Amino acid sequence: MKQIIGLDKYDLDTPSLLIDLDTMERNISRMTNYFNGVKADLSPHMKHHKCPTIAHKQLDAGAKGVTCQKLGEAEVMAEAGIKDILLSNEVANESKIRRAVALASHSNLVVGVDNLMNIKALSRHSLDKKMKLGVAMEIYMGRCGVEAGKPALSLAKEIQKCKGLELKGIWCHNGRVGGMKNLVERRKSQIESLEQLIGTRDLLEDSGLNVGIVSAGCTATYNIVGEYPGVTEVQAGSYVFMDRAYKAMEGMEMFDCALTVLATVISRPTHDKVIIDVGLKSIAPESGCGYRNLILPEVIGLKGVEFLGLSEEHGVLRLYQPSRDIKVGDKLELLPCHSCTTVDRYDYYYGIRDGRVEVVWPISARGKSQ
Repeated sequence: MKQIIGLDKYDLDTPSLLIDLDTMERNISRMTNYFNGVKADLSPHMKHHKCPTIAHKQLDAGAKGVTCQKLGEAEVMAEAGIKDILLSNEVANESKIRRAVALASHSNLVVGVDNLMNIKALSRHSLDKKMKLGVAMEIYMGRCGVEAGKPALSLAKEIQKCKGLELKGIWCHNGRVGGMKNLVERRKSQIESLEQLIGTRDLLEDSGLNVGIVSAGCTATYNIVGEYPGVTEVQAGSYVFMDRAYKAMEGMEMFDCALTVLATVISRPTHDKVIIDVGLKSIAPESGCGYRNLILPEVIGLKGVEFLGLSEEHGVLRLYQPSRDIKVGDKLELLPCHSCTTVDRYDYYYGIRDGRVEVVWPISARGKSQ
């Protein structure tokens, strides 16, 4: 990879995954500055970029710790020297429970839980290692989780009985807000879930239980959740790169898109069609947020071009009086609709500054098992 450093980005082979380093660094700085002004901490989600180097940049800028969606991601981050990790998911089978307990021996791992059977299995394996594993209850908001209120209190009391576990806090994820462009609608939905989350925290504390972590939110609601009384940390992740879907959401103007996919024109079969070497295996075709008008990527800096579709290895573009001539061999930059699922298709980032490759970073946590 060393011979690539200094190369003009348009000389890279395609498809390639590019980061505009200046834009990414501004995004990290802007989010850090916001959290410097509120009581909640930032615990950025690693499922977005899956790269320890970027995680360290976020931590150096002021993030409290990190959030991981997969145990494999958490293992990669811990190996890179990152200690404070919230695993915002349940770890169900025996082999993964053993891995989680082993990882907690070398980090401050907190594991998501939502049912008694799993809790007892985690406790048993922790006792075998003569340690206490930190756990945080997920409060149900449409995906995994225990119901808010009394069901959560009952489960918390069961955790207290388990000698191998320590209740560290509670968390939730409101997946509905990701599909809401309108800020008022998004705020209403997020506040409804936060009321349940904080109400559950109050119930637990009134019963004599200590609730340290109260974690929630995402990039789409960072400033809603970050200012809500009682929330201790926010799981924003996509702000680092952004994408076409996020930029269509009201209230996301503070952040800019840093991630692109470089493609090559490989065919001009008709006067109004262009074929590129980026297909389903190279870029995520959906936003993940339900936007019917944001299913396909966008060609950057070129007007009069429409994405028609993606097959496995090809993208098809239609030309409507394009702003420049497009020839076979030309390179085009594409803005993904969904950056998280696009990242998961690549092994490396090419970090670009002033049009040239400055760094090459492995995407170390991609392809890891849950």
